[in-house]
Amino acid sequence: MPPSVEKSSDTNVTGNEEDKKNLWSQILNDVQKHGNPKLSPHKQILVLGDNESGKTTMVAKLQGIENSSKGSGLEYAYIDVRDDYRDDHTRLSVWVLDGDPAHSDLLKFALNEETFQETLVILTVAMTTPWGILEQLQHWASVLADHLDKLKLDVDLRQSRRHHIIKMWLDYVEPGDELDPASPMKRSSRNLGEEDEEFYGSPLAEGTLTNNLGLDIVVVVTKTDYIQNLEKDHDYRDEHLDFMQQWIRRFCLQYGAALFYTSAKEDKNCDLLYKYLTHRVYGFPFHTPALVVEKDAVFIPAGWDNMKKISILHENMHSCKPEDYYRDVIVQPATRKTINRETEILAEDEQAFLTRQQQISFGGSLPSARLGESPIRPSVAGIQGSPRKLDGSKVVASPGGEGVLANFFNSLLLKKTGSPAAMMGAKSSGSESLPDKVTMRTDAAAELDRIARGAKKPGSGSSGTGGIDFNASDC
Repeated sequence: MPPSVEKSSDTNVTGNEEDKKNLWSQILNDVQKHGNPKLSPHKQILVLGDNESGKTTMVAKLQGIENSSKGSGLEYAYIDVRDDYRDDHTRLSVWVLDGDPAHSDLLKFALNEETFQETLVILTVAMTTPWGILEQLQHWASVLADHLDKLKLDVDLRQSRRHHIIKMWLDYVEPGDELDPASPMKRSSRNLGEEDEEFYGSPLAEGTLTNNLGLDIVVVVTKTDYIQNLEKDHDYRDEHLDFMQQWIRRFCLQYGAALFYTSAKEDKNCDLLYKYLTHRVYGFPFHTPALVVEKDAVFIPAGWDNMKKISILHENMHSCKPEDYYRDVIVQPATRKTINRETEILAEDEQAFLTRQQQISFGGSLPSARLGESPIRPSVAGIQGSPRKLDGSKVVASPGGEGVLANFFNSLLLKKTGSPAAMMGAKSSGSESLPDKVTMRTDAAAELDRIARGAKKPGSGSSGTGGIDFNASDC
């Protein structure tokens, strides 16, 4: 009998200890679920977009700094996030990938198996190149999808992330309608444990989350202040802007993305973007409704939009249809590139130049212009006196000294034997012999000396050489 009593007491002690353990486990679970958890230091943002799409400036605005420096490859930055309610702060990591497609392989350092469920993706496009917006969004979404397919992600993890994105979309409630059960934006989410077919079925509207990557995505259209330039310089009208917006919103529907139109220059929607990102990443309160009135400050949160709301934009389209090809309506303007070509100057043959100067100086006919001939006028064009026709090397002397100068030119032409000028001179002289070179040089020097002495006399401002000063040494 006593042994049985002892056994019973041992059983009670063991049962009490198990109850205490279960109680503590329940308390810890409740605290973890309903307590004030610390901000996770592992959360991060990945920014994708073409070069010059405003990625660096946007990140600088989120950081609260003015000066931003552009890098290359895969840049890293961080945003200080503070929760005043919990008296906690942390750093939100930001990765910015270069727009060069050659750097796409660097994605593995920012987005991998460990960081997949901690990452929010921002796709940036710029209003300065509106014709490329849709193409760029599709390109970077494709790059992102291809990269995820290469990762060795657990199938169950990726599926649960897809369920999370759908639940987030379905759980969206318009600010101010939280307490109104009759609100059209008040929707009840389904149990995530149900079958995939039922989960992906009727709750999702047409065209919604057809490309569910399992990632939170935000599309940011930067530099919206440039809309004024589009309207002024490229004749953009409201229907063009509505056509662009409806295509962008349809893209966001497919990927379950939110949409922001921002301008760092005019500080439009930059603070709102920061608040929305902290809301999506850390669950901070957010009470701003969708903004669709201002064409340069559009904001559409994930879960708000649908094709019926997008169709409102179709009413303003008169010269285009909603289903028209994007680039047929938003056409890239033709750009003319100025090409600076240096003019090629061909040097004229020396003998041809001298022959032409001889004929111009002494009344000969001017040879027809040839390609590459120099337009320089002769330096002896001011020679006075009546012209004399040259007949080979025989020249009629005149008071102005044309004969001596003619001999001088002939001596230059005859320097090179076998040259075209020499052959021409020989042909015109017939059987007569060439003039003696030494005699011609002596005559030229004497004539130039006589001209120089005559120029020193008062009142002799005009001479036979037209005021041109020749140096005997040049001969």
